[in-house]
Amino acid sequence: MTKPDGFEDRLRQARSRRGMDPEPGRTGNLPPGSTWGIGFRAGVEVVSALVVGVAAGWFLDRWLGTWPWLFLLFFVFGSVAGVLNVYRLFKPRDAARK
Repeated sequence: MTKPDGFEDRLRQARSRRGMDPEPGRTGNLPPGSTWGIGFRAGVEVVSALVVGVAAGWFLDRWLGTWPWLFLLFFVFGSVAGVLNVYRLFKPRDAARK
């Protein structure tokens, strides 16, 4: 085996030994896995953000006695956070940024 010339060569060799090379033909930053796995992850992202928002709003409303205003506000925040998480999951990587 020849001695690597630089860091990039050593990194490439180490990644290939560990099986960490990106799949050929894969575009964007979609996570590896089946379509079911990606769909399940997207659903979990939305539901978990919504649950956290609703729980935070509910607890704050109980503590401050402002029912239902903070509950509704954090419901909206949780919904937006879930949609943004799914958007980031499927957003293609910007080729200009590295």
